[in-house]
Amino acid sequence: MEQHYKLDRVRELADNDTEFIKTLALTFLEEVPADARLLSIAVDSKDYLATYQSAHKMKPTIDLFELGVLDDLIEVQDWGKFEQKGKDITEKLNIVLKAVENTVEEIKADFNL
Repeated sequence: MEQHYKLDRVRELADNDTEFIKTLALTFLEEVPADARLLSIAVDSKDYLATYQSAHKMKPTIDLFELGVLDDLIEVQDWGKFEQKGKDITEKLNIVLKAVENTVEEIKADFNL
């Protein structure tokens, strides 16, 4: 439990209300993988605005669940924000996507979802 993510901030936000913690976990599962797919598509198609928007939307949740890839996500976001055409952001994107994938599987297991 909690290898790829941490619940410290989630517990604090939820005031240790286990039902609310589960609701936040469900919200993570509903939103973050879909946002990650959009982010991946945006980067692949060099859609800088969509990259920025998707990464920016993911930041609070990635930070709340402490996936450990916030700095990588910010680099992807900035790639889109500043249209860094000469920079290959694929490695940072892959780090973020792998962290999301690992966390999704772990949350499903931890919360029996």
